[in-house]
Amino acid sequence: MIPERLAALRALMKQHDIDAYLVPTDDFHCSEYVGDYFKCREFITGFTGSAGTAVITRDAAGLWTDGRYFIQAARQLEGSGVTLYRMGEEGVSTMEEFLLDTLKPGQCLGFDGRTMTAGQGAKLEQKLAEKNISISCQLDLIGDIWADRPALSCEPAWSLDVKYAGKPRNEKLAEIRKLMAEKKADYFLLTSLDDIAWLLNIRGNDIACNPVVLSYLVMTQSRVLLFAQSAAFSPELTEELRQDAVTLKPYHDVYNYVASIPAGKTVLLDTSSANYTLRRSLPEQITVLEDTNLTLLPKAVKNAVEVANMKKAHIKDGVAVTKFIFWLKKTIGKEEITELSAADKLEEFRKQGEHYIGPSFDPILSYGSHAAIVHYSATQETNIPLQQKGLLLADTGGQYLEGTTDITRTIVLGETTEKEKEFFTRVLRGNLRLASAKFLKGCSGKNLDYLAREPLWEIGEDYNHGTGHGVGFLLNVHEGPNGFRWKTAPGARETAAFWEGMITTDEPGYYVEGEFGIRHENMMVCKKAEKKPCGQFMEFETITLAPFDLDAVLPELMTEKERQLLNAYHEKVYEKISPYLNEEEKEWLRSATRKI
Repeated sequence: MIPERLAALRALMKQHDIDAYLVPTDDFHCSEYVGDYFKCREFITGFTGSAGTAVITRDAAGLWTDGRYFIQAARQLEGSGVTLYRMGEEGVSTMEEFLLDTLKPGQCLGFDGRTMTAGQGAKLEQKLAEKNISISCQLDLIGDIWADRPALSCEPAWSLDVKYAGKPRNEKLAEIRKLMAEKKADYFLLTSLDDIAWLLNIRGNDIACNPVVLSYLVMTQSRVLLFAQSAAFSPELTEELRQDAVTLKPYHDVYNYVASIPAGKTVLLDTSSANYTLRRSLPEQITVLEDTNLTLLPKAVKNAVEVANMKKAHIKDGVAVTKFIFWLKKTIGKEEITELSAADKLEEFRKQGEHYIGPSFDPILSYGSHAAIVHYSATQETNIPLQQKGLLLADTGGQYLEGTTDITRTIVLGETTEKEKEFFTRVLRGNLRLASAKFLKGCSGKNLDYLAREPLWEIGEDYNHGTGHGVGFLLNVHEGPNGFRWKTAPGARETAAFWEGMITTDEPGYYVEGEFGIRHENMMVCKKAEKKPCGQFMEFETITLAPFDLDAVLPELMTEKERQLLNAYHEKVYEKISPYLNEEEKEWLRSATRKI
C-alpha cells in the first residue's frame, strides 16, 4: 500500500517539476496532535506516531523522528520503502542536511506551506536559496492522491464556565491587549488552537483528546476576528462572543484578511506556531514582530481557581486509577485481560467520575517488552494478553471540566526479576527527588532535570525522552513553555523559568528493548516557598494521587530521605482517595500505601 502511494506521489511530483516533497506532521495550526484530515505523513509512510517528518524524492524516501518512536517507527516502516532517520543519533543526518546533500542547484522542494511553521519554512528557504534550490509551497500533493481523505472536523464548540476557567473572557482579552500595547503591536495574529481556546474560554472536539476548535484569531485593541467554521458555533455562543466584540469569520478567509492589513501597521505573531503560508501572506509594507505568543505564559500560569479545580480532577482521577490497580491485581490470572481490555476497564472507572469528558490522549497500556516502546499504544494487531509475571506500564489521562490529568503507573503483575526491581526503584527515586526540589525563582527545567536522572546516571544509564512537560487546563496534555529536559533539540524553545501556578509532569523512565519498560509519572504545581535574602525560593506540590507499586520497590536502594518522601506521599494518597473506596478496596489501599 505505501509503495503504491509513494509511486502516485512521485508521478505528481514529476508533473509539477518537484524534486523532493516534504510532509510534516502538523495541521494548519502546527498542533502536536492532528485530526484525521491532516494525517498526511501517516498516509504516505504508515508511521502513526505523533512526531516526525517525511521527505520523498524521485528515488528515495525518509522519515525523521525522535527517540520516543525509534522502535515503533522501525516496525511500522518495514517493507514500506521509507528509511528511518533516528534524530539526534550519532552520524544521522538531519532532515535539512539530507535535503542540502540530495538536491542539486536548480531543483525544487515542495510542501504544503500551511502545514509547516513559519520559522522552519524561513530557515529552509534561506538554506536552500544558498544552493539555488527553489521552494514550491502552494501544493497539497498528498490531498491530490488521497481519494478517501476524511472531512475537515467541524465538532460543536462550547463555552467554558468561569467557575472552571477562573477568569472571564473580557479580562483575558484586556490582559493580552495590555501586552500588545507594551509591544507596540497593532495586530496580534494567533493560530495555536489551545491558545485560542484558552483566551476565549471556549472548548471543542476537533482533535481527538484535545478539546480545541479549528480556528485562527486576529486581535486589535478594539475587536477580535475569529476565523472558524460557523457550523460549529450555536447562535447562543455566537452571541456570547459578540458581546465581547468577538466576530466570527469563515475559517479559510484568514489568508485574504491578513493580506489586506494596511501598510504601516505592526503585526505580532509567533513563527514557531503560525504557519509558513500565513506568514508569507502578510503584506511587505507592514512591520512583522516575530515574538512568542502573548498568551503562552498567561495560559501556563494557572490561576487559583484553575489550580483548585485541577486538584479536584486529580482526586477523581486518582480514585479511578486506584480502583483499576486493585481490580488488576485481584483479577489477573482469573480471567483473560489484554492490553486493550485493560485500557477499556480503566476508561470504565474514569467514566464513573463526575464531569468526566474523555481521555486526554490515547491510552498507553503496554505489557512486558511492549513497554520499552515509549509511546506504544495497542491496536487489534499488536494487542497481547497480560500474564501473572512482569510489569504493565499504564500511561493514561483524562479530561474533566475541572482540568486535565496525565499519570503513569508501572504495575507488578507477578514475579519480577531483580533487574526490573532495581530499575523500578531507581526511576522512582528520580521521581521523588525531582518532586521534592527546592530552588530559587528563575530556575527552569533544564536546571532541575538532573535530579530525576541522577539515580540512573550514577550507573551509566539514561532514558531517551524529556522528564516532564507542562499540562493545559482542560486543554492539551502537552503544553509549554515549562518542562524538564537537560538538552534542547535544534530549533526548539528552551524551557521557561518556573512561575507559581505552572503545572508540570514528573516522569522519569527506563527502557530495555525486548525486555521491559518503566515510567513513574505524577503532575506537580509550582508554588512559592520561603523568601530569603538571596531570593524567593520555589517548590512543587504533587497533585496526582495514586499508589506506586511497592511490590517492585527495593528499600535498600533508597536513601532514608527518599523512603520518607515515598511514605509521606502514600500517606497523602490514602487520606485523599480512601473515602471514595469500598471496604475491600480501602483495605487493599492501606496495604499498598504501607510505610517502608
